[in-house]
This record gives sequence, C-alpha cells and structure tokens, in this order.
Amino acid sequence: MLGRFRGFINLNESLILSDIVELLPKDKVVLEVLETVRPTPEVVARCTQLRRMGFSLAMDDVASADPAFGSLLATVEFVKIDLTQVAPGKLPALARHFKALNAKLLAEKVDTQAQVDECIALGFDYFQGYFFAKPEILSGRKLSPAQVTLIELLGLILSDAEQSDLEDAVKSDAVLTLNLMRLTNSVATGARRHMTNLGDAIMVLGRRQLQRWLQLLVYANGETAGSVLNPLMQLAATRARLMELLAPFVLTSANSEDLAFMTGIMSLLDALLGQPLVKIVEPLPLAAEAKAALIGRSGPLGALLVPCERLEEGDPGPVMEALARLPHLGTERLNLAHAEALRWANGIAEAAAQVERTELNAYHMRSTTPREVQGWVNLHAAATQMPLAT
Repeated sequence: MLGRFRGFINLNESLILSDIVELLPKDKVVLEVLETVRPTPEVVARCTQLRRMGFSLAMDDVASADPAFGSLLATVEFVKIDLTQVAPGKLPALARHFKALNAKLLAEKVDTQAQVDECIALGFDYFQGYFFAKPEILSGRKLSPAQVTLIELLGLILSDAEQSDLEDAVKSDAVLTLNLMRLTNSVATGARRHMTNLGDAIMVLGRRQLQRWLQLLVYANGETAGSVLNPLMQLAATRARLMELLAPFVLTSANSEDLAFMTGIMSLLDALLGQPLVKIVEPLPLAAEAKAALIGRSGPLGALLVPCERLEEGDPGPVMEALARLPHLGTERLNLAHAEALRWANGIAEAAAQVERTELNAYHMRSTTPREVQGWVNLHAAATQMPLAT
C-alpha cells in the first residue's frame, strides 16, 4: 500500500512501551508520538531505545517549545508543527528552535499558498494538508493548448464520437500522437503486431482504456505536474480508484464502476486547472448523475464522493457522518478499498519511476523535450499498469 512512501503511525503511551511496535518494518514506518504522551523517564528511555534499534520517530501536533518535552523531543527525527495551533508571529522562532536541534520539520494542516510559501522560506522539509486539493481560482486564466486538446478528446469519447473524429483530435497534438503510438506498441498492451496507423492504435487500446489514459494525462500535463510523484495526480488517482471499488455497494447502474472512476478523477480538475468545476464540467457530455455529483455533491454518486473526500482530510468524524448516509458501506469496506486504492495509485508512481530510469536518456537522445518526456513517463506507466475493475 505504501509503495515508495513511509507511513506515519500514531502511538499512544501503551503502544510505545509495548513490544508489538518492534514488529513494524523500520524502513517503511515513522513512529509518531501523540501529543498526549507524557514525557516520563520510562517513555523517554523507550523512545531512545527505539531510535537505537533503527526506528524513525516523530512528535505530533507541536505548537510550542515546551521545556517539559525537551528530553522527549531530543529522541525524535521529525517534528510535526500544527499551523492552526501556533500563535500568530511565533512560527519563525519555533522553526529556528527545532532546526537547531537538527529535526526535520513537517508542517501540518497546510491549506493555503501563503502557508506553503512561508513554511518553505522557514526551511520546512515536509507538508501535510489539503492544500493541493483546494483550487486557486484565477480570473482570466486559460488552459494550455495541450489541456484544451485533452478536454476536447474526453468530450468526444464521452459522446461516443466517430472513430475519424477521435483520430483528427489526436492528430492535432503531435506529442499526444507519439505517446499514444508508443503506448499501444508497448509489450504491456499485448498487441501482436507493430502499430503504424493511429486508427488501429485507438482500436487496439480500446475506448475505455483510452478514456482512463486521457483522464490521468490531464494531470500529468498540468502546470502542477513535473514529477512522477505529483501530489495532485496521486490524489486524483487514489480517489478515482477508491470510488470505483466502492461503486458496486452503492450504485446499481450497469456502468457504475466506470462512472465512479470518472467522477473521482474529474472531481479535482478545478484544483488542477484553476477554474470553477462547473465551468469545466458543463460543456462535457457527462451523465446527469456525474454532473450532479461533481457540481453539487448530490445523488448516489455525490453521496459516494463525499466520504472519499473526507477520508483524505484525516478527520474520522466527518467520514463517519458521510458513511451514515450509505448503509451498505462500513468502515471495514472503506478501509480495505482505501488501502487497495493507495496501493494502485502508488504502483502507478513506482512504474513511472522505473520507466523514467530506463528510458529517460533514450528519449533525450531523440531530442524530446523534458515536458514531453514527463507526460509520456507518467502515462505510459499509468496506462500499462492500470487494471480495469475486477
């Protein structure tokens, strides 16, 4: 589930002192000491022991340089500072204090661009919050030519356009055409012959897989992209897969899983494109239930989208409230599906990184621009590693 990431696991006092924590893989987890843990000599000694055993520790919800926690803080590698709890004007001094202790600073509950900019300037190393999923709407902002082409292509596929119309739209973007041909000719697609014709390539890939490839490609080509670990793409892929896995328990339509995946992936387009979601969605020939879910979070699809969004915020209260409106779902189903969705989305990033390592130099030798390389690397991996609903 974690892929190349590490998981921060909350520990209360009894868990810190127990032997069971030693069964966790040292290279995959960070033991997070809750702010409610008292810095007793026994707790400090145990944390020191865990560090010597090779575990990484973090202190959660720090809001001040309390001298009482000095001995405990000396044992941790990460200090998580809750921005909502720090008094105005106190953050710079707090950051300097913990930097002097050689701690890695993690900003919690980062929700605005201003907070990101300030924390970067103060030397924070990591960020946790809902910032990437919150749209920054800019008046007069226009989509890039590549984004316009992708949105138009999605509209054509959703409206079941003729094959010739799809070909013409793809041909309008040389990079898109090149990447689609590469994708179709990759071993992972299972094609038995080398594709040289764009129409044949589209047929071999199939409209369903082409639609998913394009949906993810929008994020890979967005202005916030530039890394195979683009947080917004990771979030969109996880949300889409989670909705797809939960759809059979909530929706009854024949294409419910595809509809749920599409709704999840498109629910973050406003954050990506910097435009109101209604402006992006209205011109597209989406199903009425998908538009209702995206614009107003209404209908069965909207009811499914809400707990998926709340889950990302890390607060169990709103998640439970949203689940109460979905009697066929429960915490066990939600958690299992969430773990699988994270595994799938992280698998895309890992596959993309592997493609990047093995093919990046070859693409540069062909005079492909870094932006073109990035779009191909992200989505070659995404499409060829992407399982359809099972």
